[in-house]
Amino acid sequence: MENKSIIEFRNVTFQYNSQSEPTLKNINLNIKPGEKVLIVGPSGSGKSTLGNLINGIIPRNVKGSLQGDILIDGKNIQSMSLFDLSLKVGTLLQNSNDQFVGLTVAEDIAFGMENDCVNNAEMKTKVNQWADYLDIKNLLQQAPNQLSGGQKQRTGLAGIMVDEAPILLLDEPLAALDPAAGFSSIKLVDDIHKQLHNTVLITEHRIEEVLNQSVDKVILMNDGEIVGIFKPDNLLKENILQKYGLRNPLYLDLLKSAGVDIQKLEHIASASLVNGNGMLPKLQLANQQRIPNAIKNDQNPILKIQHLNFSYNQKTIFKNLNLSVNHGDMLALVGKNGVGKSTLSKLIAGFIKPHSGSIYLNGDSLDGVTIKERADKIGYIMQDPDKMISKVMIKDEIALGLQLRGFDADYIDQKVTEVLKVCHLYEFRNWPISALSYGQKKRLTIASILVLDPQLLILDEPTAGQDYYHYTEIMQFLQDLNQKHHITMIFVTHDMYLMTEYANRAVVLGNYGILKDDYPEAILDDDEVVLAAHLKSTSISTLARRFNLSADRLTHYLISKESNNKHE
Repeated sequence: MENKSIIEFRNVTFQYNSQSEPTLKNINLNIKPGEKVLIVGPSGSGKSTLGNLINGIIPRNVKGSLQGDILIDGKNIQSMSLFDLSLKVGTLLQNSNDQFVGLTVAEDIAFGMENDCVNNAEMKTKVNQWADYLDIKNLLQQAPNQLSGGQKQRTGLAGIMVDEAPILLLDEPLAALDPAAGFSSIKLVDDIHKQLHNTVLITEHRIEEVLNQSVDKVILMNDGEIVGIFKPDNLLKENILQKYGLRNPLYLDLLKSAGVDIQKLEHIASASLVNGNGMLPKLQLANQQRIPNAIKNDQNPILKIQHLNFSYNQKTIFKNLNLSVNHGDMLALVGKNGVGKSTLSKLIAGFIKPHSGSIYLNGDSLDGVTIKERADKIGYIMQDPDKMISKVMIKDEIALGLQLRGFDADYIDQKVTEVLKVCHLYEFRNWPISALSYGQKKRLTIASILVLDPQLLILDEPTAGQDYYHYTEIMQFLQDLNQKHHITMIFVTHDMYLMTEYANRAVVLGNYGILKDDYPEAILDDDEVVLAAHLKSTSISTLARRFNLSADRLTHYLISKESNNKHE
């Protein structure tokens, strides 16, 4: 007899009180016990709302109108308390920091059991058992906020695994992780699933990385509806991800660009296994692509860092760091979580001061130059645009920096209009900021800095948490600013393909300083650096190694093909 559903949606429509239209429309869904399910869709498609209905956050904490029935393990959620639901559904939040309540890792893992009045002996046994399983036993006395991204996620996982809930819900688990930690995280979830046979639901934009491990089915959502439910191989052969603003696996884009008929391929969901007649000759042809000589911007450096030393809470971050950034660079700053990428950005912007050493901008020392004075020339764009916005209306937000510097009204109007056009926001000039999408807000934060005519922009994870459509939109916009408006850029990123496609240069940070400074392809070709910096070669490298081809040539082949398509 077929297993009953552990999660069932029957004609479910949900509308937030603050919205004029339903976010979910007539959802029907059955998930069986023990299934591992990936939920994908563009930003705003309703993925998070679906998850929050399963774990009970909606409609208990976030209010709205719910129609239809949702059953968890046979019980209607309307008849279950939030406590009852928490015993059935363990949720790992996208931002692990939002999940921590204990002063130490051990306290945090034990928190749920303390609330359930579990006795001390059993509590200690379970904490040690899961800390051991998740390889964080040596961290039990550390404060959660001092951990790396991967360690934080393992701590969050331990805190929900001790309750042994039959359903595990992960909301964008890869968003804040470096490539190696992301790979390890997905493998860990797969190991837990295989051992416990629990039901696992993963919401994620980084589809290729989730599909590195087996998935039973993929739910594709768009505009509050389920477009379809697919086996991974069938989804990729349908060729519909890009239609909904999502990124195909990289190796698949390469195979298509090389003219391979993907309908005839087997094991298409894995770069390690994909194969089929005619695939190798087409790849060998693509491998003959000539790699153009890389253009290195070797003018006088715009930014020069000399003999920089910095420690935080007695932990040395940089020791005698030296770095030059050239005019026109689009420089990717990469490395494992916690190695100092954001710290270096803040040192350049002046938010924190080095213990010793010097930073020069266009040959002038920045020692003693205030944050406000630096901001005239160096723009710092945070990952979350909402943290940078202080006004209600778009034009007021862009004008603020000029107003604070005492410019007259006519000049401010002229500059604001000019920047609105550059950032493709002119048609929204009289809108409230709250009406903008995430990607538009991102452009707004850049506009509010561009109005000051900066020479250097530092962007922290410019594409984190965005679907492929918005990812491409923001990166092409930044590329345009770099090439047409001659603005030098440093972007902190965990995305290796972003690094190879958009950066002319990559700087890898390791312990205390720079591990390697080279062209992006040369970075990914260096196995020692990739391992030490928690990077991960792209899936094109996986294909190249299987067939003894050049990852550099295949990557350039794909980038040149995609570049031609964008300009046609």
